Order: sequence, then C-alpha cells, then structure tokens
Amino acid sequence: MKLYRFLSADDTSAFCHKVTEALNKGWELHGSPTYAFDAANGVMRCGQAVVKEAEGDYSPEIKLGEQ
Repeated sequence: MKLYRFLSADDTSAFCHKVTEALNKGWELHGSPTYAFDAANGVMRCGQAVVKEAEGDYSPEIKLGEQ
C-alpha cells in the first residue's frame, strides 16, 4: 500500500527536523513544499507532503507517524 502524510509546522528549524526524521524513516518527498502566512497566529508556516510504500492493507486506524 502507499501511505501519504502532509507535514506542517511553523517556519522554524523544527519543521526541517520533522521532514528529515520522516525521510530517515523511509518516507519520500512528494511534490513541492508550501509556505504561507498564518494570519491567525501571525507566523509563516511550512508544509511538505511525503509518501511511503508499506506492507499490508490500508486501514484508517493506521498511525502514519509510526510507519
């Protein structure tokens, strides 16, 4: 099965570490990153989609962050 996650966070090094951790767990970048102003919180936010091939069948109960 193919798994999909969208990672997002404030524009800090923590976001880069989140993406780096996913890459080191076997996830691959999917598409371009996004960057937008979060007016409600007054900060810039980043986002990046990642995908991964995994064994088994899809179920909504799968904890994607644990894959």
